[in-house]
Amino acid sequence: MSDDGYFSEAVAKTYDEVHGRLDPALIHQTVEVLYQLAEGKAVLEFAIGTGRIALPLCERGCPVTGVELSRSMVAELTKKKAASGIDVHIGDMTTTRVEGKFSLVFLVFNTIDNLTTQEAQIACFRNAAEHLQPGGRFLIETQVPPIQTLPFGESLSAFACSPRHMGVDDIDIATQCYTSNHVWIDGDRMTSLTIPFRYVWPSELDLMAKLAGLELEHRWSDWGKSPFDRLSKSHISVWRKT
Repeated sequence: MSDDGYFSEAVAKTYDEVHGRLDPALIHQTVEVLYQLAEGKAVLEFAIGTGRIALPLCERGCPVTGVELSRSMVAELTKKKAASGIDVHIGDMTTTRVEGKFSLVFLVFNTIDNLTTQEAQIACFRNAAEHLQPGGRFLIETQVPPIQTLPFGESLSAFACSPRHMGVDDIDIATQCYTSNHVWIDGDRMTSLTIPFRYVWPSELDLMAKLAGLELEHRWSDWGKSPFDRLSKSHISVWRKT
């Protein structure tokens, strides 16, 4: 693993191509929800990456500050013309502090799972709370732990299968830790990447929020604010600083 964590220069250069080209309508919907929650005021994004959400949110009218561990990801962000209006700090989202207080801190795209211990995830909540103004909000978008489809005693779950990309999660339900194993195929060239994660239940996130002085305000299944229920595969949760 490099100083950039698992998001090295090679990963950063292809990140937008592999992960960033999502439905423009979904990006717009995401930005609108964030803008409304922030009430148009200053926001802080943990793990800002290449600016997939931060750039359109900044263009929408919210002043955006970012924290990002990977210098290579930030290098890709700063190549983009609109990035000049975003203040980015290199560091860990569990400990890095920036100037000012924010109306909204947010962490999207399952990135809470990149923190591979419960202690680190709690520290992330506490760091978010320290950056919030009174009444400010912390938002996380992440998956519901993907273990309901595992047969008893099994640990492998495929999440991608195409001519260019194959992916398998190896899940340990005793520790809540898992690894995502990717293989990309481009003609005769094959590249692979394995990244460790820790999945976390919505109820566990709520307890982490309480430890940080935050109370649950909203939980939706998606950016369209569909109700969260037993069939939801992901959730967007919002906690407010009391």
